[in-house]
Amino acid sequence: MPNKNAISLRQFTVLVLLMTVGDSLLVLPAIPASEAKHDAWISALAGLAFSLPILWLFGIANRRFQGLSLIEYVHERLGRTVGTVLGLLFLLFPLTCSAVQIREIGDFMITHILPETPIQAIHLLFIAVILFGAAQGLEPIARTAEILFPWFLLLFTTFVFFLFPQIDFRNVQPVLGEGVKPVLRGALTAAAFPYSELVILLMIAPYVTNREKAGKSLFVGAVLGGLVLITVVSLCICVLGHYVSGSQLYPTYTLAKKISVGLFLERLEAIMAIMWFISAYFKITIYVYALHLGIAQTFKLNGYKPLLLPGGMLLVSLSIAISPNIVHFQTLITRYWPYLDFFYAIVFPLVVIGAHALRKAENSGPGGAAGKMKPEAR
Repeated sequence: MPNKNAISLRQFTVLVLLMTVGDSLLVLPAIPASEAKHDAWISALAGLAFSLPILWLFGIANRRFQGLSLIEYVHERLGRTVGTVLGLLFLLFPLTCSAVQIREIGDFMITHILPETPIQAIHLLFIAVILFGAAQGLEPIARTAEILFPWFLLLFTTFVFFLFPQIDFRNVQPVLGEGVKPVLRGALTAAAFPYSELVILLMIAPYVTNREKAGKSLFVGAVLGGLVLITVVSLCICVLGHYVSGSQLYPTYTLAKKISVGLFLERLEAIMAIMWFISAYFKITIYVYALHLGIAQTFKLNGYKPLLLPGGMLLVSLSIAISPNIVHFQTLITRYWPYLDFFYAIVFPLVVIGAHALRKAENSGPGGAAGKMKPEAR
């Protein structure tokens, strides 16, 4: 193993929560708002409910690993050739997800904060910080997340507290006025982005000190992160209304601009930007770490750190090449990306569980190890 860093259950839970929030904090509310209108908060709740079987599937797969990562497990159970093919197919997921999330950061920065700065410069600066974090290893990443999490929680509490006086519950009426189908369409995306993408945690779950309870920690962290997102979606609808929330690329950032306390505390959108940077940073860093760790495990390398620089250069190029402009990028994300997330979140854990069941059946059959009697016992 190239890295034997161990993290505690609490650190793992914090990582799961921050990864669940991730980039969804800024971009997710627009999608259910455009589909379900004023029922977007119901879509967010339904998305969490629909994700529970997926999270349960992750927990089952993790118990089958027996201390191995997903890449190591498919190599051991399915053989070198099939394991390598499946492993490389799986690694396409963190590769594309990392590039997409870096692109989201670049688009946001040139849209709202640094409009005159080339997007390539923003990508280079951000990927440099990500590569530095990934090079430190899993334990320093988890410890840093544990340190920054109270600040994230403080900023989120402040954000909700200052917006609470502006809530107008008339914006959520009538409930289910558009029917159930729009709610289900919004719930599809609400389940895909935050929760299905947690499948990458099957690469680092073996490093949790108490592996037997890692599945429970994953479940708890994902649900807590989901509650944060449900709160944010509900605030967008109750304060901005469904039309503004659905028409904005970053409705949560627009929501933060609504904070106004007296005549001295206004325009605190920096609160939202800091929360987003914290959660998105740890999500991308874990993806980049898992990507390079998986490559090292696939090709039996001694370590993953020499891969970080060329991998970072590839991610910067891919983040630009993945879409020609922000409109095309948003169409790609909203229409097609959820199906890719569901494919990796459902198919690969099922492959792991199926391989485990097949090996168990072979070992317990007449020709297996359990079915071979000693000569003197016959």
